[in-house]
Amino acid sequence: MANIDAPFGLRPLRHRNGAPYNGAVNPYYIAGDVAALFIGDPVVKTGESNTAAITVPGGGHFPIGTLPEVTKATAGDGNAITGVIVGFAALPDNLSLKHNTANTERVAFVCDDPDVVFEIQADGTIAAAQVGLNAVLIYTNAGSAITGYSGAELDTTIDVPAADASNQLTIQRVVNREDNAAGANARVEVKINNHTESNATLGL
Repeated sequence: MANIDAPFGLRPLRHRNGAPYNGAVNPYYIAGDVAALFIGDPVVKTGESNTAAITVPGGGHFPIGTLPEVTKATAGDGNAITGVIVGFAALPDNLSLKHNTANTERVAFVCDDPDVVFEIQADGTIAAAQVGLNAVLIYTNAGSAITGYSGAELDTTIDVPAADASNQLTIQRVVNREDNAAGANARVEVKINNHTESNATLGL
């Protein structure tokens, strides 16, 4: 059966040592990114932080400088990633909003652990021989305002997987699940290779 073509960005699966992902996140500040942001979007620190105190209803109080600022990570070789958005602080005036609209200040909850393994869909075909190689992201698809999920995918068509330590991801394996198989739009397990909190490594 063919794999379903339905990108969702990066989804935390487990830790590299086999321990299950327990939902751990850290809060980060979105100053009003010019692009909409979605669950599953990779983000990178800007080097700035919140310049005013922020109170999130039900989510805590954050004094000045306690929230590092992030923006959507640029796809492609050499572009670092800090983590992946797994949720947003609720907006009291729009509780049903699943993503963050452009130019909107928000607190995002980010999985930024360098040892977490993520699931992602390939935009083309993944071959068994590509397991272990490095790869980059591609944003062919926009995120969905309906589901709230990212459109980010693993690039197999423009910048194909290779042994390149400056690439953003490292392919760990094809996801072992009945609804998934190596080939077109396969779901694969990856770790963030070009991570702001860790050293990059060369794929095998």
